[in-house]
Amino acid sequence: MKKVMVCGCGAQGSTICRKLDEEPLIEEIICADHDLKAAENVCRLMKKGTPVMVDASDLEAIKKAAQGCELLVNVMPLNFGANMLRAAMDLGCCYQDLSACENLPECMDVDEYDRWVAGIRYMYENYGKVFADNDTTAIIGTGSAPGMMCVMARKCVNELDECDTINMMVYEGVEAKRFLPFWWSTDVALADMQEDAFALEDGKIIRTKPFSRKIWRKWPEYDMHPVMLCEHAHDEPIYVGFNSEKYFKGCRNAYFKYGGVGIRFSEPLYRAGLLSKKEEEVDGHKIIPRDLILKHLPMAPKDPEEIKEIIDEGIIADGGAFVIEAYGKKEGKDIMVELHLSSPGLIESYEKAKMTGEMYLTGQGAFLYTKLFVNDLIDQKGLISSDMLDDRQVDQYVKWAEELGITYDMQIKEDVTPDDLRG
Repeated sequence: MKKVMVCGCGAQGSTICRKLDEEPLIEEIICADHDLKAAENVCRLMKKGTPVMVDASDLEAIKKAAQGCELLVNVMPLNFGANMLRAAMDLGCCYQDLSACENLPECMDVDEYDRWVAGIRYMYENYGKVFADNDTTAIIGTGSAPGMMCVMARKCVNELDECDTINMMVYEGVEAKRFLPFWWSTDVALADMQEDAFALEDGKIIRTKPFSRKIWRKWPEYDMHPVMLCEHAHDEPIYVGFNSEKYFKGCRNAYFKYGGVGIRFSEPLYRAGLLSKKEEEVDGHKIIPRDLILKHLPMAPKDPEEIKEIIDEGIIADGGAFVIEAYGKKEGKDIMVELHLSSPGLIESYEKAKMTGEMYLTGQGAFLYTKLFVNDLIDQKGLISSDMLDDRQVDQYVKWAEELGITYDMQIKEDVTPDDLRG
């Protein structure tokens, strides 16, 4: 693989571009963005980058920019996903997405709640066939969560003979003196905060409300007090629901729980209706509440000089937790496998790679999937989600992660059954 296009040069896309620049098998990285300056800025930090302005709402513009590319990496907001997928299929190249796009054809009569679940199924079955016929591969959900979370969940489940429940949890604990509620795309963050979430319960994918079903955990990372986590819109429970038998040893229940600075900032806005996408009239002016909030939020930092400014201004907290609990049976005993992922925080990430901690974990977590492509280690044809790597690919991914200082600690505890994760 010699030529790759990364579409979206924000915090995560710029990280993938910079890491690809280090790969000896890559000759050129097309760094594409609707803002040419953003693409040029990341290319200044690279040797093999070519900046290109691309309007991702224009399918033909994407295809023109990606001519000759063997892999298209999509780091754009969800609403551009269908175009990005179509471009990869039309060009006959491989595809990688950090999430799962809103791609279900509008002509399909599906309830609004079901569109996300039905959309992922549609991608597996219909788009998957196109990629397979092209002898190419698409992988969706390849950031930190989903993505690295899926790889680590597989590591946990492999310790069990049979799995009953998987609980996946992320706690964001990084806080600067500067106002920065999110360290990744504010657009994506607010979209996730207001969407209904999903859980797998008793073998069925169900809808749950954002910020509901709160649980508390007391971890070594936060030994002074328990932390709160709640329901949050993420792909992982849907993936487990579809792939339970083949990859998760018959798992019947799966949850994604999220907590920390972003949740504390967003929950009051959600309850006040300020994350709504519906237009309303206020004193004779038509507004969309979410757009107003979004306009006043700072973008996630990605430029090394800006990151250094934030650190120099002062950091209130520089922590976080990334934890998986897998419950099931091993040799007839009730077992809980608990995995804690460790990754460099904000200050260490800047010292190591001139990145934020979020860029380091999510951007490089995504890059490791790209690295599998680049090194011809993806054998599957068609469309798969990030939980569907084979064991050899999982082990290689984990080895590369360890080389980046992203490691895990796993404990196996006997006679432990799930808490009330339903809240």
